Amino acid sequence: MAESTAQHTLGEQAAIQLANVTKTPPQYAAITPRWLVRLLDWKPLEASILRVNKVKDEKSVEVLCDQKDEINVPVSFVNYDEKPREYTLSSITTQLDVQTRVSDLFSNPFDQIKEQLRLTIETVKERQESELINNGNYGLLKNVPAAQRISTRKGAPTPDDLDELLTKVWKEPSFFLAHPRAIAAFGRECTRRGVPPPTVTLFGTPFLTWRGVPLIPTEKLHIDGHPKPKDQGGKTNILLLRVGEKKQGVIGLFQPGLPGEQTPGLSVRFMGINKQAVGSYLISLYCSAAVLTEDAIAALENVEVGHYHDYK
Repeated sequence: MAESTAQHTLGEQAAIQLANVTKTPPQYAAITPRWLVRLLDWKPLEASILRVNKVKDEKSVEVLCDQKDEINVPVSFVNYDEKPREYTLSSITTQLDVQTRVSDLFSNPFDQIKEQLRLTIETVKERQESELINNGNYGLLKNVPAAQRISTRKGAPTPDDLDELLTKVWKEPSFFLAHPRAIAAFGRECTRRGVPPPTVTLFGTPFLTWRGVPLIPTEKLHIDGHPKPKDQGGKTNILLLRVGEKKQGVIGLFQPGLPGEQTPGLSVRFMGINKQAVGSYLISLYCSAAVLTEDAIAALENVEVGHYHDYK
């Protein structure tokens, strides 16, 4: 005799209709720690322009040591560059539109406008870090002087290559900046030589170091010029920076006191509701970067990230 398939209790799928499902806010995989933005010193500007004054003919000052006889003391002065470079803030801007019916009816437990703004702002901030590295005008890659560029000896980044990079920024180097795969490639070369790099903890996160200088990861340093390489090979760059105005290093620039300021340099302004009942918000971020002296930055070029070793 066949068993009865009649249902005698409330089913799970039906019961769940009366349950309050616990939800998370929208998860956005494109968000990164943005270490470069955190580690730079940021200088506020008064009118969106920074003029970097530099000394002309740095060897013009003569000094006299160990004066014994009636020798004339040399007369000197320090001359300034008459055409200093000026940095102007760049803007990253977008407009967010939200249908008022959606924000009115579907904002519990999460405020739709707040979440839309949060995700849009995260996207703008990700673009900010990318521009700090890759912008054709003020980006760090563009502003490495020719004398501060070196190439890897054999492709893969070795301890010798990073040592050579340190000779270019030997005055109080702050950190290396590299793609995560470039850091992994450097780690493999250290392992092969039996010199595993030590780690240091910053912001509660461990980082590899070399000669006491941390290697900071960012995927904004592209491989072969593309954000998302298709294979495991490819070449990239590793940067070494000294940061801070007091150290005559690399600094970030922003405009304080913006209307609707949310964070330094970033503002959100409500633009009104149109005839289609769509509310609009203007999100603007103003930033730039300046390399105060040429020896504040250096680049290791032609860094191969796809080289592996067979360990026996």
